[in-house]
Amino acid sequence: MSNNNSGSRNVAFLIIILIAAIAMAIAFLPSVNSNVQESMDVINGSSTSIGSTEAHTIFDTLVYNRSIHILAMLLLGFGFLMVFVRGHGYSTITATLLVVSISVPVYMLIKSFVGEEPAVNIEALLWGEFAAASLLIAIGAPLGRLKMDQFVLMAVLFTVIYLVNETLILDSGLKCFEGFQDTGGSVVIHAFGAYFGLGVVATTMKKFEDGPQCETDSTSNQFSLLGSFVLWVFWPSFTSAIAAPERVVLTAINTVFALAGASIATYVFSKLIRGKLDVEDIANAALAGGVAIGSTCDIANPGSSLLIGIAAGTLSTLGYSVIAPKVCNLIKGLDTCGVHNLHGMPGLLGGVCAIFVAKAANITGFSISAQILAMVVTVVIAFVGGRITGLIIGLMGRKEIPYSDEDEFILEEE
Repeated sequence: MSNNNSGSRNVAFLIIILIAAIAMAIAFLPSVNSNVQESMDVINGSSTSIGSTEAHTIFDTLVYNRSIHILAMLLLGFGFLMVFVRGHGYSTITATLLVVSISVPVYMLIKSFVGEEPAVNIEALLWGEFAAASLLIAIGAPLGRLKMDQFVLMAVLFTVIYLVNETLILDSGLKCFEGFQDTGGSVVIHAFGAYFGLGVVATTMKKFEDGPQCETDSTSNQFSLLGSFVLWVFWPSFTSAIAAPERVVLTAINTVFALAGASIATYVFSKLIRGKLDVEDIANAALAGGVAIGSTCDIANPGSSLLIGIAAGTLSTLGYSVIAPKVCNLIKGLDTCGVHNLHGMPGLLGGVCAIFVAKAANITGFSISAQILAMVVTVVIAFVGGRITGLIIGLMGRKEIPYSDEDEFILEEE
């Protein structure tokens, strides 16, 4: 009887997902959504409210190229980076695909009703991809311990809470946040996703301590390295996506230098701390420079970018090797992918570095108090929002076999 009830609930949830997707499609119809209609008019050139010049079209095309690079980061980069868990590859890749498929349209749909700007254009797509990137960071914390249905619900809840923070910090117009510097999202994307993920897994350690443990092997680690390299290659497109056109080249150079600095520091400190190189460090901490440079990617210089990357790589490597167990004990939760080490601490480091870089560059309007307040508010909203989300998705039960595809996928018979 219990199995029948569980099966009925699963079927009902799947039907709800399908109905929600259809409803979202209807909500995007121009006849239903005036914002979509106005956006379509602009795209089709039938509106004169916004100039449709040749230069604007060229610029949109260039931004489109970066948006595709970001999609490659989301699906190929994040997807393969997280397949280090042996026997959980199908679940990881599918969860990546699902949450991106949910987050981007949900983000754009909400913006179409609450935002004043057109919600169907290349910029809105970019911001939706940023939300999806932050979500992928967040699911890294509970990876291997959630059912696929829980990932689906988490994606919806996360996107709503992420939008609340984004609107408050970036779009609310509150004077206390004026002068906040975070072009590439070190704080509002990376740190937010990391601390949201920690909120989801907080106080859940005892639930899984007697079950299967997270294991890796040579094949899963090599796929993880492949994902890391994809992220490394396309990261300059991520940081320069919304940079001013005249600063795109500088942003790209700064990002590469920061990634290079982190990679060098990771190599050095991984060997110093562990005696030999650890694949986990190379696949993850080498990316920390891209996280930390986000706040200042368009205003720093190559020298300071390299230093920021070195600091981020050092901090992240220390995170994976020394700090992580202490954080897990503090929150009584397990961070599977080490998102705090790669995105949380380096993200906040990037926000702090912005104080010094912006002052050195004499950035007009920059505010130290706004920088600190935005960081604090982001962390609080993320962790509290993650905690609430964790409690909600926890009502859906537990994954039958943690860190395994076996309970949710048809596997090939050996």
